Amino acid sequence: MGGIVEVNGLTKTYGKLNAVDNVSFTLEEGKIYGLLGRNGAGKTTIMHMITAQLFATSGQLRVFGEEPFENDRVLRRICFIKESQKYPENFRVIDVLNVSPLFYPNWDKELAHSLIQDFGLPLKRRIKKLSRGMLSSVGIIVGLASRAPLTIFDEPYLGLDAVARSLFYNRLLEDYAEHPRTIVLSTHLIDEVSQMLEHVMVIDQGKLILNEEADVLRGRASTVAGTAAKVEAFLAGKEVIHREPFAGLMSATILGHLNAQDRIQATELGLEILPVSLQQMVVHLTNGRSHREAGEAR
Repeated sequence: MGGIVEVNGLTKTYGKLNAVDNVSFTLEEGKIYGLLGRNGAGKTTIMHMITAQLFATSGQLRVFGEEPFENDRVLRRICFIKESQKYPENFRVIDVLNVSPLFYPNWDKELAHSLIQDFGLPLKRRIKKLSRGMLSSVGIIVGLASRAPLTIFDEPYLGLDAVARSLFYNRLLEDYAEHPRTIVLSTHLIDEVSQMLEHVMVIDQGKLILNEEADVLRGRASTVAGTAAKVEAFLAGKEVIHREPFAGLMSATILGHLNAQDRIQATELGLEILPVSLQQMVVHLTNGRSHREAGEAR
């Protein structure tokens, strides 16, 4: 497995703001990544630098082993579908499909037209007349049919209902199984895509705070609930990322796998142990980090 994207100490500043702060990671060939985090965390800035739409302030960035900026060899192997994808004012849906092979050498015409039928898009309708959901569908179709070795979806589902989103996930997995490539999903609907992800990266306040294989993350966090005093006793020596007291009771989320002795102790204290979803973990990590840093600053 090779490194499709190699990032080392990547930083992007705007005045005194570090939008991306000393981030390092590698995207491997043939894997589905989740790039997760809150609005304004720096995710889209990172994607724009990978796709040569922004310059880094400092750090090293290689895509397919080369600098991406003004490098046609690299850019023709990338498909980046943005949240607010733009098309020429007079384009119809069919025009988008007709010009896409010029940009994507691996373009699959049959797949594109199959997806058009799946999503029920009118080929002759002008792009500017499409609903928000239909516009998202166009981007999804281009992203999947491009079969680009590096395909990035930034919030690709805006305006899509649950049925259409499920269709997107299913078709993505089907085509990925037959034509593996590196796919990056940046999304807020973490629970919907969590089972698809093979690797998870979480960005918060410009920093990479989590970079793990998805299988490693599953079961890494747990919530413990019971009377406040007994929960606090159980938490001694553990990494707590969230506390929620209520009228003498408390629930607390712990980062780290609980061993057999931990579970015996919880039973003896009369505590309940509950699983934590990936979305809950991300929310607690990002909220908790903000609160902890605010506390340390005081």
